[in-house]
Amino acid sequence: MTPGKGMRETAAAELFEMANLFPRTTGLPMTVWVSPHANARYDVRVKVNMTHGNQMSIANAAVVSVRPAPRVIAGSLSPDDEEAVLQWVLLNTPALISYWEGQIDTIQRGQLLKPLPSGQRGTPSVP
Repeated sequence: MTPGKGMRETAAAELFEMANLFPRTTGLPMTVWVSPHANARYDVRVKVNMTHGNQMSIANAAVVSVRPAPRVIAGSLSPDDEEAVLQWVLLNTPALISYWEGQIDTIQRGQLLKPLPSGQRGTPSVP
């Protein structure tokens, strides 16, 4: 196997393992992706679509680290969207970490994740 092919296979596997969480589930105005650790060389993080709705474009995603405190580490969100996403991550940190570390499965993760209360949902982002 060539290095390039192995890297492509790893990236494809990571995308396959990611779960799409739509706004109706998270209470956020955009789609969020979460994944288990797999072979990642970084700590727990989520990807957040930078535009509102059920879009699922990894190329249009901001990356948010979970530990030690949530923060946007790549991409950009409007200030309101960023605040909403960071609040959602804080609300769900235990479930996100447990899923990342393989302590719970996808069904359990879904049962543990909490939606952001209405009123903290953000405003439209500009990609």
